[in-house]
Amino acid sequence: MAVKVYFIGAGPGDPELLTVRAKNIISRADVIIYADSLVNPEVCSFALEKAEIYRSASLTLEETTEIIVNAVREGKVVARLQSGDPSIYGAIQEQMAVLEEKGIEYEIIPGVSSLFAAAAILKMELTVPELSQTVIITRMEGKTPVPPAEDLKSLARHQSSMAIFLSASMIEKVVSELLAGGYPPETPAVVVYKASWKDEVVLRTTLKKLVEEVKASGIKKQALILVGAFLEAKKKKRRSRLYNRGFEK
Repeated sequence: MAVKVYFIGAGPGDPELLTVRAKNIISRADVIIYADSLVNPEVCSFALEKAEIYRSASLTLEETTEIIVNAVREGKVVARLQSGDPSIYGAIQEQMAVLEEKGIEYEIIPGVSSLFAAAAILKMELTVPELSQTVIITRMEGKTPVPPAEDLKSLARHQSSMAIFLSASMIEKVVSELLAGGYPPETPAVVVYKASWKDEVVLRTTLKKLVEEVKASGIKKQALILVGAFLEAKKKKRRSRLYNRGFEK
């Protein structure tokens, strides 16, 4: 295996949802750094006995990249584990910038996002004909700013399937913005806490009752909020034209 850094999508939680490539790299890496506040530690069970394993939740960017850079310079293969898929709220851009500045080779290994794990748990399709053909992945503004044109109120006007990350602790504001943007109070909503973990929780409700139910559950983080008509697809029995006789593929 080439001496370089692998940014690995460690999936939503269940180690069995790792990709084959991700598991192969983890099992051969000399150094593993994982976001222990988000990544299931069981994922590290595939590591070599001699592998150096670091938890990154308490590390700064500088501390993390120093470990990575030093390891590569010592001829070691580094596996940097990110929750879900690295491309969605993975905070890898700043890490890659450091590696590029220092001329260190890296590769990104995609993973299963908690969004897709949640859809599988719910047995739902995100893009249902006549209900929604668009999925908006977003978050509520908190410590990380959101561009003005992407505030929830503006995005809600599309009435599409919406997946809201990193926002359960601001549930009142989330609901207020969605309602102000045009979603009716009876719009179906689901909160999935720790999708695919052993202690996952699924709350099925409506926007009108969402604040009450989330507060009662005590869920404040590691949760995905799903909103939209697609959640009622089974009731409305929409059918794709893909399987109609005469449909030209």
